[in-house]
Amino acid sequence: MPFTTEEKRRERVKEQRNQEEDDIKRKTEIAFFGSKISQQRLELWAAVHHHVSQKLTLKKNNNVTTTTFTTHHHPSTATRHLPVNPTRLNSTGAPPFSEFSFSDLKAATHNFSSEFIVSESGEKAPNVVYKGRLQNRRWIAVKKFTKMAWPDPKQFAEEASGVGKLRHRRLATLIGYCCDGDERLLVAEYMPNDTLAMHLFHWENQTIEWAMRLRVALNIAEALDYCSTEGFPLYHDLNAYRVLFDEDGDPRLSCFGLMKNSRDGKSYSTNLAYTPPEYLKTGSRVTPESVIYSFGSVLLDLLSGKHIPPSHALDMIRGKNINRLMDSHLEGNFSAEEATVVVGLASQCLQYEPRERPNPKDLVTTLAPLQTKADVPSYVMLGIPKHEEAPSTPQHRLSPMGEACSRMDLTAIHQILVMTHYRDDEGTNELSFQEWTQQMRDMLDARKRGDYAFRDKEFKTAIDCYSQFVDVGTMVSPTVYARRSLCYLLCDQPDPALRDAMQAQCVYPDWPTAFYMQSVALAKLNMHKDAADMLNEAATLEEKNQRGGRGGS
Repeated sequence: MPFTTEEKRRERVKEQRNQEEDDIKRKTEIAFFGSKISQQRLELWAAVHHHVSQKLTLKKNNNVTTTTFTTHHHPSTATRHLPVNPTRLNSTGAPPFSEFSFSDLKAATHNFSSEFIVSESGEKAPNVVYKGRLQNRRWIAVKKFTKMAWPDPKQFAEEASGVGKLRHRRLATLIGYCCDGDERLLVAEYMPNDTLAMHLFHWENQTIEWAMRLRVALNIAEALDYCSTEGFPLYHDLNAYRVLFDEDGDPRLSCFGLMKNSRDGKSYSTNLAYTPPEYLKTGSRVTPESVIYSFGSVLLDLLSGKHIPPSHALDMIRGKNINRLMDSHLEGNFSAEEATVVVGLASQCLQYEPRERPNPKDLVTTLAPLQTKADVPSYVMLGIPKHEEAPSTPQHRLSPMGEACSRMDLTAIHQILVMTHYRDDEGTNELSFQEWTQQMRDMLDARKRGDYAFRDKEFKTAIDCYSQFVDVGTMVSPTVYARRSLCYLLCDQPDPALRDAMQAQCVYPDWPTAFYMQSVALAKLNMHKDAADMLNEAATLEEKNQRGGRGGS
């Protein structure tokens, strides 16, 4: 049966609505992830986006009072790009595990430039590790495997995604992988403060103090215990180069060691003098017990400050020459009692018989009581500067709204929003004659009462009235969100204020006012770096909008 004219019209409207909803989701993701954003704001954005998506779904399923939903856009939005679009961050601050394209990683590492190599053996390493920077400004570490190390892309992807599920504060997290032709790469969080090997064997200004060495030992033991508990008891080629220091100087275990260097599973690249006694018996394959042996060799590194073969160290331990084993650069600044405990633990880990070695939980139990400077930050003990990004200064001339937001003048912001009225809502809602129901009239009446209260500075009343308007969900107004955001700020509620400012951006991704309101809310939450970034973003959008012939903030 052919469609009637009315049915065809309804079908066209439905298709248009679906397309517009897809567009708003895409533009909002691009707008957010093209700018510099912190973990807290990403988590909040995920919740906001979920809420907006739910409202859009409800509207799409409502055949009586559905509003055609459109958004403003700016040409700049379409050109922003990010290799991977994470929508939330886990508790460690790392984005969810994702697949990267080879071109993205090639660009991030400047075509795998030798200047970006961070692996200990440089270009001579069988699998070279590079640092790189994505277009969203996030630094990453990229491990590039030799050709045909993993011939089966499916097997590589499965093993990588298994490791990618691991999330722990003692691990440098695996955040992605790449299978492109015969290219196989892993992508991890970048740790900017070098390796344990660098700090122990190649230091320039100061050696690692004793308390920090104990912290390194405990952190790595905790990482191994977590991995073992999560079903990943095997760690390949554990050594001082696998221990990394993050931006705060905290030691973390590299995630790269949780994957084999190749499909055949050969796990040790170091000198045979440092490998477990069972190395040749097991066909060069790692076992849970051999991981503990390798941990023992790392304990020897921490004790001696040198990379000495375990057999030599064991001779000194048996001869009770512990002082000869200790790092002379410590100049005696260590507890003999604590050192004796660590030496004893190292000796247990290096037992010839694998079954006589302790398990990861035993390591943690032994090392945890030795932590005597738990309140001293790692960067202090390492002697490195505290990681702080200075707030950026505005790079564009600010409008009156921008000036008011930069000085957090809520009264001036209120005056500007009152004067602007609903000018910037034009085009966000198109209502058909059938949609003027009693519910719609009640909703618009709630908004009007909110406007009167907002004008008269009765901000709690304005919040209640605007909330009635928002909760109906038939119309979506970025201005209402901006006004309610300011009301929350004036009522000393910065969290919902930030949420509303982000809601406004979801509706209108290129609206400078949404960014300005976020900057004020972020400043109220003491997130000053993010606040400065938002202020710059707002000023940039405002300038582009004005050049494009559209004023308004």
